[in-house]
Order: sequence, then C-alpha cells, then structure tokens
Amino acid sequence: MRKPYYESILLIERLHRHFLEVLKTELDRLGIQDINNVQSLILYNIGEDEMTVGELTARGYYLGSNVSYNVKKMVENGYLGQERSPHDRRSVRVRLSEKGLDLREKISVMFERHLAALEKAGFSDEELTKANETLRKLERFWSASLDYSGFPMTSAA
Repeated sequence: MRKPYYESILLIERLHRHFLEVLKTELDRLGIQDINNVQSLILYNIGEDEMTVGELTARGYYLGSNVSYNVKKMVENGYLGQERSPHDRRSVRVRLSEKGLDLREKISVMFERHLAALEKAGFSDEELTKANETLRKLERFWSASLDYSGFPMTSAA
C-alpha cells in the first residue's frame, strides 16, 4: 500500500501543476498578461458569488499562495470589485467585475473544449466520477488526520 499511496500524492501534485500550466497556456493564447493562472482559477471559483477573503480561504479557492495578495492584484487589474461590508467595516467583500466575468466566460469555454476532448479520448462520466470519489475519500482521510481524535494512532508500547 505504501507505493500506491505515495504515487497518489505525487500524481495529485503533478496533475495540479499540469492544470495550472494548461490555464497559463490559455491565458497566453488569449493575450491576457495582467493575471496569472492561480489568480484566474480563484476568479473562476468566485463565479457569481460575493465573498470575503476569509470565505475564499475557507472554501479552498486558493492554491498555496497568499490570497490577500492575489485579491489585491485582481482588484488593481480590474478583475474584481470590492466594498466594505455595511455590517462589519473590517470586512471587505469581493465580486467579479465585468472584466472578471468576461475572463470567467473565456475559461468556461476552455472547460467546454476539454469536456469534448475528454469524450473523444475515451474518458467516461463513470471513470471521472469514480476518480472523484477516490479523491474525496483521500481528502476526508487527510482532514481527519488533522484532528488527532479522528486519526487512528498506534501505540509504540
């Protein structure tokens, strides 16, 4: 079990990097240079919602980099609008601007192309569903391992 487990960890990380490269290539193809791949993925995940930076973090819409920095850059480059919450002046809510919505639509078109290509390559809905179920089980396992009471510990005694 050790080798398949370790291979899964490496594959997940490698797949993530490959996807970010695909996204960067799409941005380059579109001539978009004022947003990076990580920021565009955060933007895509925000979608039609309005949320705080804390909510972005809690929902996992960031990928190992500083969310506040990425939000600041997206606001500076016109992809996000922001406003202070009327209920809590310390809290800033962000949403996609028209420019952000336009980019999100372009990324959606890319995803549609991917879906068509996946079908042509012989991927089935069932295969992807099964892969997602396995990844969710790993996610639950790793989440439980953060809570020592939910992780089976062995005794050295």
